[in-house]
This record gives sequence, structure tokens and C-alpha cells, in this order.
Amino acid sequence: VQLQASGGGLVQAGGSLRLSCAASGRTFSSSVMGWFRQAPGKEREFVAAIRGSPNTTYYADSVKGRFTISRDNAKNTMYLQMNSLKPEDTAVYYCAGSPHAYIRLSVSSYYSYWGQGTLVTVSS
Repeated sequence: VQLQASGGGLVQAGGSLRLSCAASGRTFSSSVMGWFRQAPGKEREFVAAIRGSPNTTYYADSVKGRFTISRDNAKNTMYLQMNSLKPEDTAVYYCAGSPHAYIRLSVSSYYSYWGQGTLVTVSS
């Protein structure tokens, strides 16, 4: 499976962005998919994840209520709608996937597939 993240950019605090992650391969609909981010000088951290079926979602406390993860299996695409963005959301955002349903969703090492990352910059 190959993943391609897009949609990053520069936005003012309080603004919104929608990230997309396009996946190749026939196993997308059953895969656990997630978003992670890495800010300069910091470790990669979990942002959100969504299971294949049912599409249960999970969020880091820092983004809960502001970000929404979703997927369109017909398009083999996952999304991250980011609202009320803050300067501390500035990071490179990576999409990730795993063919295994029962993984520790917030732990990056459990994901097998990774996109190349897309930069989100939130100005104050």
C-alpha cells in the first residue's frame, strides 16, 4: 500500500485546513488509518485514527473537538478536517496505515505504511 498526503499549507490561527491521504491497494477499506504529526525538534505524535469497520474514530486530547478524521473507502482516501487551528498545531503531518485491526492506535511503530508528509504552518 502506498500513501500520498496532501492539503497542507499556511493558515492563520483560528483557520481551517483539510488534509487528504490517497491510498493505493485493495485493502484500504479494512485498514486502520491514522494521522501523526511532528513539529520541529519534537517527536512524532499521534493525532487521530479511524478503524476500517466500523469507522470508529480516536483523537489525541490536544485536537479533540477541533479535528475530524474520516474516510471514503470508494475513493481510497482518508481526510483530516482541522478547524480552530493554533500555532502549536504547526508540524509535518503524516498519514499512516495498518492492515491489522487490533493495534495500539496511538503508537507509530504499529503502522506499516506511511505517506511522505505534508507541512501545516499556523501563524499567530
